[in-house]
Amino acid sequence: MKCCITVVAVALVTLLFIVGNSALAQDVSAKNSVVIPPSSVQHPEDLGRRAHTNILILKPENDFKQVQSNAYGPPYSGYFYETPASLACLYQIVPQVTGCNPNTVTKNVTGGTNAIAIVDAYDDPNALNDLTLFSTQFGLPLPNFHVVYANGVQPPNAYSYGWDIEESLDIEWAHAMAPGAKIYLVEAASNSFSDLMQAVEVATTLVEAAGGGEVSMSWGGGEWPGETSYDSYFTGTGVVYFASVGDWSGTIYPSVSPNVVAAGGTTLRRNPNTGNFMSEAAWFYTGGGLSPYESMPSYQNGISSIVGTARGVPDISAVADPATGVWVYDSNGPSGGWYIVGGTSVSSPVLAGIVNKAGHFYSNTLTELATVYANMPPAVTKSFKDIQAGFCGPYMGYSTLTGWDFCTGVGSPKGLTGK
Repeated sequence: MKCCITVVAVALVTLLFIVGNSALAQDVSAKNSVVIPPSSVQHPEDLGRRAHTNILILKPENDFKQVQSNAYGPPYSGYFYETPASLACLYQIVPQVTGCNPNTVTKNVTGGTNAIAIVDAYDDPNALNDLTLFSTQFGLPLPNFHVVYANGVQPPNAYSYGWDIEESLDIEWAHAMAPGAKIYLVEAASNSFSDLMQAVEVATTLVEAAGGGEVSMSWGGGEWPGETSYDSYFTGTGVVYFASVGDWSGTIYPSVSPNVVAAGGTTLRRNPNTGNFMSEAAWFYTGGGLSPYESMPSYQNGISSIVGTARGVPDISAVADPATGVWVYDSNGPSGGWYIVGGTSVSSPVLAGIVNKAGHFYSNTLTELATVYANMPPAVTKSFKDIQAGFCGPYMGYSTLTGWDFCTGVGSPKGLTGK
């Protein structure tokens, strides 16, 4: 979230910005408010130095304290937020059920192999316990999960910096989409780009040793002239890198790197009475646009009439609107429990998990993205859902189009081909 944002209207919700501990979200009395944790706020002095998360936390209108309890978990009657089974149904990576209703569908993804490495800042001491509880709650296999300290020393507690729910989100939803994959949580010493890139190097080594896979980065920062010096960090052999495009108009790094799959955000529309899926649209507040510093990569030659000579993002999109968010369990803090989470921090691990499940394990991100763009709608209709509703960007000036656009890229996942 860019530093200059103070108040923003979100569809169907009223935003309540809290700059302080993210757990305060549970102590605020407000109708359908969205809490932005401190980790998602970029300050002017951060540019080129520190990254922020892209996570938003929804606090529903009704009393949510009881459903946050550790005693039982979602899905809950009357709450139609996404579960692993409902999202897998929507993105057609499990057998289809009409409506893909979160309160009734139970068919989870199976498979996934090799490794997915999640790179985040600071330490979540409850990561394994929370991922295990999440998996048990939704009927997923128990995880093959490992925490790695990027510099060999346990970082400070993520709760103190607002990164705790981010880490739970990332590992839980990567596992949800590819439960057979080994999940690494590589924890950087801080949210500085230098520390995070050190963690990316460690993540790359782990994924290469596992036979290939994905690295997911749900963080980023406003672009700056020297960013291209980091592009070489995303060139591991057999490794495909994903990064969130941000939760406000404009572009952030590293999602604009030509060596990274830029993960954009969508809104999932459900019938408010039945919970059945209706349609998918661009999320108003997804990041996207043209990079001022990165040149158009060859895999975007087919959209050069739109992007010109610059790198355009996003590449692929998935759910990110907190009003249609996903369930996340995090116990690292006094107000821990179940959360409804959105932001493009969701789309990055979800897409990384789906690509892992697809099982192609291409040699690098460039090959992955060449495959994605070769399977772009409308020429190819079986790989991605061509989203043609909604708008985004500065002054909401970008519209969804037939084929690629600045709001959703090539669209959202549709099955496992073309990935």
